[in-house]
Amino acid sequence: MHWWLPEIPVGEKILRSLIVYSFLLIMFRLLGKREVAQMTVFDLVVLLILSNVLQNAMIGPDNSVTGGLIGAATILAINWAVGRAAFSSRWFEKAVEGVPTLLVHSGEMVLPNLRRTNISREELLSNLRSQGIFDLEEVRAAVLEPSGKLSVLKKEASRPTETSH
Repeated sequence: MHWWLPEIPVGEKILRSLIVYSFLLIMFRLLGKREVAQMTVFDLVVLLILSNVLQNAMIGPDNSVTGGLIGAATILAINWAVGRAAFSSRWFEKAVEGVPTLLVHSGEMVLPNLRRTNISREELLSNLRSQGIFDLEEVRAAVLEPSGKLSVLKKEASRPTETSH
């Protein structure tokens, strides 16, 4: 084995990388949205195991430097292409990144959307508390963005009406 010469054909290396990238993109899109800052220890463990399991699928028996660089270049190129396509096409952007999901409406949790996004009531309440909201009644709307960030619109405090004398 020479550490510069790939042990498998370049075309196979590229195809393996494309397959792994596509698989991960589809799985993460189907399994839900979460920001890196919102990841639990469980999520981190799953990501670390995934990277190790899929590394072998991507590189095969090739441990050469050139083979690794080809795989990395392929992943970076396809990621750039997907980003450009998402920027150029609203339909593709929605398909790849998803759409916002309403989790709270007028102080009430939207339970079907919580179930669909796999967010527990406690996780939602914790996220609201981190934004300074301790009562669900204060929330006009809470939306889970495609990025995994929670956007919150507070209800306006009722103001006494002014009367002229």
